[in-house]
Amino acid sequence: MEENLISRKKFLGLGAAATGAALFSGIGAKAASTVLPVEKEKTLGEYILSNVRLEEGFEYNEKNEVVATKTSLYSLHISDGKIKNIISGKSNLKLKTIDAKGLLMLPGLRDMHIHIDKTYYGGIWNAAPRKGYTVKDMIALEQKLIPQLLPDSQRKAEEAIKLMQSQGSYFARCQCNIDPVSGLKSLEHLLAALQNNKDSFGWEIVAFPQHGILYSQSEPLLREAAKMGVDFIGGLDPTTVDGNLEKSLDTMFQIALDNQKGIDIHLHESPPSGKAAIEYIIKRTEENKELQGKTYISHGFALARMEPKELEKIAEEMGHLGIGVISTIPMGRTVMPIPTLKKHGVKLMTGTDSIVDHWQPFGTCDMLEKAKLCAQLYGWTDEFNLSRALHIATKDEILPLNDSGKQVWPKAGDDADFILVKASCSAEAVARLPKREGVFFKGKMIYEDSEVLRF
Repeated sequence: MEENLISRKKFLGLGAAATGAALFSGIGAKAASTVLPVEKEKTLGEYILSNVRLEEGFEYNEKNEVVATKTSLYSLHISDGKIKNIISGKSNLKLKTIDAKGLLMLPGLRDMHIHIDKTYYGGIWNAAPRKGYTVKDMIALEQKLIPQLLPDSQRKAEEAIKLMQSQGSYFARCQCNIDPVSGLKSLEHLLAALQNNKDSFGWEIVAFPQHGILYSQSEPLLREAAKMGVDFIGGLDPTTVDGNLEKSLDTMFQIALDNQKGIDIHLHESPPSGKAAIEYIIKRTEENKELQGKTYISHGFALARMEPKELEKIAEEMGHLGIGVISTIPMGRTVMPIPTLKKHGVKLMTGTDSIVDHWQPFGTCDMLEKAKLCAQLYGWTDEFNLSRALHIATKDEILPLNDSGKQVWPKAGDDADFILVKASCSAEAVARLPKREGVFFKGKMIYEDSEVLRF
């Protein structure tokens, strides 16, 4: 699916970002006046980024095992948001030059499952008890909380965007509540927050029926949301919440098909109902070619609890149809079978889910940390596998080196979306989680935390 920026969306005739908060019903003058000003990103225009460390290949021992990663210093000619050229050593071009002082360049990170429309982040700390709560219990709790969260939700969403940028993410897939309590206001506020950051952040939006499509009779709202700049239609636990697997999933698929959107469903159910839901999603995706490559299962805990033969068959079918999995890399009894999914070519992505809200308080928005957790869970402790773990956090699972050790990123013509870190290679970056010294989005530095870079 094409990445969408709000500048390409015609949402309710949004005007200047400074007045965005006041445009929507439910936001009073006081709330609008509290919206924080957007910090201007450093616009560098055309320039040379010199002394950048890039990976060139692997070093092998006598057993043909990868034991190290070879790197060298390069200069990057960046113009119009693209990497125009990559020059070994120093450049002779008479352009503004920024010295990266040997920092390692890695692909920019993407937070592909996050709820910033209903977060406590940017407000008062809150870690309320929820032990023993079912999903339906949480729905009932949300029905009480949402009216309290809505007035300040735009400002908090903007604070969450800043947090993502500071951790190296230039892009997010935002899950947004579409429910009878908030109506379309959560979406309106989220769109306003994203509009205010359109020059320094990219995104996709999932219209997410958190309270169930059938359970809360949200189909009409989802159909309205589908015309307001969203990219995916979501769903939620079709059996345990909606009570009718086929009707719930058919409704979700039909809204997506009617509006040329993708699908991204929250599926928490264990087998047998969770397995049945995945099989039905496979069936409907196979029937509708326009949704192949545009259908995602978020969480998908049933995959972690299937018998190996069942999992192999389902993973093969998912890979063939381009059905992706977005996992927060959970621990405990729901360790996801990422190696098996990857073996069958299933698209894999990760995300924060919640930063701090009524669901959980642990989100850091650090996708490099997710790659590290992935490596820890699956025992990827060597140079080669640590470097591979980064794939779950980058666009199209791109890595600087392919499995054969050939340099495949960056290339001339690529978008200049990248991070700079103090590390010798991507394996070290995954294992040690260095701070993000600089974060770039289409050639603009959108975050800086460095005594090295001087502008």
